[in-house]
Order: sequence, then C-alpha cells, then structure tokens
Amino acid sequence: MSNEILFLSGFLIFIIALLLLDLGIFNKKDAAVSLKQAGLMSVFIILLSLGFYILLTYFGHHIHGIDSMERLQEIVTKHKHPVKIIPGNLEHSLMLYDKNLGLEFLTGYLVEYALSIDNIFVILLVFSGFGVAPRNYHRVLFWGIFGAIVMRFLFIFIGAALIQKFEWIMYVFGAFLVYTGIKMYIERNKDDEIDPQHHPVVKFAQKHFKVHNQFVGNKFFVVIDGIKKMTPLFLVLIIVEFTDLIFAVDSIPAIFSITKDPYIVFFSNIFAIIGLRSMFFLLAGIVNKFRFLKVGLAALLTFIGLKMIFHHYLDDIGFTTSHSLIVIVSILFLSIAISLMFPEKKTPHIES
Repeated sequence: MSNEILFLSGFLIFIIALLLLDLGIFNKKDAAVSLKQAGLMSVFIILLSLGFYILLTYFGHHIHGIDSMERLQEIVTKHKHPVKIIPGNLEHSLMLYDKNLGLEFLTGYLVEYALSIDNIFVILLVFSGFGVAPRNYHRVLFWGIFGAIVMRFLFIFIGAALIQKFEWIMYVFGAFLVYTGIKMYIERNKDDEIDPQHHPVVKFAQKHFKVHNQFVGNKFFVVIDGIKKMTPLFLVLIIVEFTDLIFAVDSIPAIFSITKDPYIVFFSNIFAIIGLRSMFFLLAGIVNKFRFLKVGLAALLTFIGLKMIFHHYLDDIGFTTSHSLIVIVSILFLSIAISLMFPEKKTPHIES
C-alpha cells in the first residue's frame, strides 16, 4: 500500500508542476493562446504520455510493490489483468505484467482522449453562447482542470471499489454505454445550442448568489458597492466543470472496460484531460470538419459497452488488451479518414 500511495503522490506532484508550467507559458499575459503555443504544448503532453507508457511498460510493477510471485498473483487476480503468470519465473511474469499494464494505459488514454474531443463541441458552444473573449479561454480551461482532477479521482476510486464488491455493475456500465452510443448516433446531426439566460446553472446561481451582469476582464469575482459578486466568467467555469462531470459518466466506465486497476484508469484520464486543454486551441476552429467523428465515437462507445457486457466470453476466446487497442484505433482512424475524404458539401446560400 505504501508503494501505491508514494507513486500516486509523486504523480500528483508531477501533474501540479505540469499545470504550473502550463500557467507560466500560456498565461503570462492576458492574450489569446496562439496556434503555435497550443501546438507545442500538445506535442509536449503527448510525448510525456508516451514517456509514461514506456515507464509503465518496464517498471509498472513498482506501483503495487510487486516483489514476489504471491504479490503478483494477488494483483493480477484483484484487477483481472489478462496476464499469464509463468510458475517459478518471476522475472518473465513481471515482464508480461508490465507490458500489459503499459498497453492498458495507452488504450485507456486513447479512449479518454477520443471521448474528450466531443467535449470540445460543448465547451465551444458554452464559450460562444456566453460571449467569452478568446483571451479568457485558457483561464477558464486551466482552472477547470483542478476540479476535474478531484471529481475524477473520486469517481474512479469509488467506481473501482464498487466493481470489486459488485461485479454485476460492469453489466450496468456496459448497457449504459451501449445506450449512450446508440443515442449519440441517432442525435449525431442535432444542432445543439446554449441559452445563457435559461441554463440551469445560471438560474441556480442567480437565485442563491449575487451575480454581476457583465464580464470584468478575466476576473471570476468582483466587488460592487461593497458586495462581492460572481462574474459571468465564473458561471462559465462552473458550467465547464459540470460538462466535464457529465462526460466523466461516459468516459470513466469506458476505461474500466480496458482495465480494472484504478491507478491506470486515473493516470490515463488525467493525461488525456491535460492534453485536451491545449488541444482545444488546435481543434476549436476545425473540429466541425470531422463530420463522421460522432459516428465513430458512437461506434466506440457501443463497442466498449458490448465488451463490458460480454467480457467473460471475450476472455475465454483470448480477446486481449492489444485487440481492444486495435479496434479502438481502427474506429477512430476510419471516422477521421472518411471525414477528410468526404467533406460536407455546403449548400449555396441564395439571397431572396
């Protein structure tokens, strides 16, 4: 247990340092994030994620302090890793365990990253609906990540405890993801809108708190006539957090279909969330060009849901983490490739 706490503590310290670096690079002055800055930060985060994958591939057993065949068997059984332990050969067994752990992280990271892209659609609607200035996008996204880390930490470790105690929850999660996937496909062409005046968060805040009626630079709070009030920018931050919470309901069960190890679920989640913040500025202007992306995400959720429902059967036929990774990458690649090959044809506007 001490190994797990030390590793998790070190990871959180690393993430905080990364966020401070992000703040130092992007938020030195009150200006919009450029494509060059966003591109460099996105590449940096992706390289760090791949570096973490390599770390797990060679030293992943140190997370749970595995130093004996008995401890290895305990962890493999507890988290249901699809790893064959070779009796009397701890070194080779650890190599197989670490390799699978790295694949679980990488697969979970890709799933979370893919599902987070859909989050960009909603965040863009929130920013445009509330009239947030582009120079304040990063401030909202940056502070939003702190709440996201706390919420996902609670979601993941509570979810892991429930799965350990009530294995039938996997079937519930699976059915929910299949339903979500089918619903996403049916509503793929639906035009979403954000109405600032009638949004539930805005109504609740106006009823219970003092809310200023206009933006004040990049401030979340402002004092007017001696009264401290929330600004619309703070309401936008709350809505972004609320949006992330809704997406977590889909994405976290999805990653539990890849691995039951809560630490791997948490690590892959956090790397993807941090990457989303910088990727937002790269994709904000072109995300609508991927017209079949929602179809791909719907297929992805449906596949993961079915995998959770039929996981015992899939285990029996030898369906491994590598197979999941291949299916997931194929779905994402096809949805993006077909979007680029068959772009949406714009209907010419005829003035009357």
